Amino acid sequence: MVHWNVIVNLHQGSFKQAFKLLQGLGAVYSTEFLNVLIMEVSNIPRFLETLNLWVADDPSLLKIISRIVPVTCTFSFQSPEEFETKAKEAILYFLPSLAGKSFHVRMHRRGFKGRISSPEEERFLDRILIEELAKIGNPGRITFEQPDAILVVETLGQQAGLSCWNRQDLQRYPLLRLD
Repeated sequence: MVHWNVIVNLHQGSFKQAFKLLQGLGAVYSTEFLNVLIMEVSNIPRFLETLNLWVADDPSLLKIISRIVPVTCTFSFQSPEEFETKAKEAILYFLPSLAGKSFHVRMHRRGFKGRISSPEEERFLDRILIEELAKIGNPGRITFEQPDAILVVETLGQQAGLSCWNRQDLQRYPLLRLD
């Protein structure tokens, strides 16, 4: 699989238009999953700002792109156990940005149906973060109403990507749509 740092969900029937549109912002690749593209962009903040400008100029773009999620880190896995081990390691990177804050984990799974449960993995990762934050003396709390941050996990077959977005990011970049 190619390297990627952005996953794009499309509205039905917009594949060709979205593919062509997004090529101006980075490398775009189709996936085996319906209405899902992946991208590799060199500068995520600039990518998101450009999309914001495009949507401000032409709001009809919201009928093409359903949601966009840039990720900070990616990893491969072969089993549910390996997924949990690697996801646990990866989320620890985000501890400093979650210290003393309200948050939750949101997972969007593509592939591994029946082998990985998104709600179970969300609860597992939430629990790990709460435990680790308590250990460092800066507890956080899980909330779904106006959290300070959302840690998102995107899987694409046997690849996963993670990122953490704060409330200001979510307000600034409406295409993120993490929940």
